[in-house]
Amino acid sequence: MLHKRNRDLRLKNNLKILRSVQYRNFAMHFNEDLVSFQFITMKKLLSTQYNAISFNIAMLTLRLFAGILMMSHGYDKLLHFSEKKAVFHNFLGLGATNSLLLVIFAEFFCALFVMIGLFTRLVAVPLIIVMTVAVFEIHQMDFFQTGEKASLFLSIFITLLLCGPGKASIDGIAGK
Repeated sequence: MLHKRNRDLRLKNNLKILRSVQYRNFAMHFNEDLVSFQFITMKKLLSTQYNAISFNIAMLTLRLFAGILMMSHGYDKLLHFSEKKAVFHNFLGLGATNSLLLVIFAEFFCALFVMIGLFTRLVAVPLIIVMTVAVFEIHQMDFFQTGEKASLFLSIFITLLLCGPGKASIDGIAGK
């Protein structure tokens, strides 16, 4: 009986040793994989190279967020058209109402086209004009305080004009 009990204790000890060795081997491999993963990630983060997929995803993200955020400004002007038309800034000498109509066209409809990626470079032009007027006339070139949003939108739409919409767009699918 004592012999069987000693044998069982030895088996349990051997099993504990085996488990600890397996755990150490697993932990060592896991740590090596983690270090190599961290090295690859840091190398990729510090890289100046990009591939087509990254570019297309970045342009899609930029278009979606810029379009949604700009559409909210245009939608507000569209809803409160009657209140804003008398006091709106007349930036082209066409009158406050016509200027408001052009701004609504740019901020709502052009932003919608930017979002879906249809005629992106073409519809970026009215948005650039509206944001330029907003930064330089409405906010008196205050890029860092009151004109911060307009400056960001201006830089986004200039980027879209220069780079295009990417392949994840209607323009990209159509091959324009």
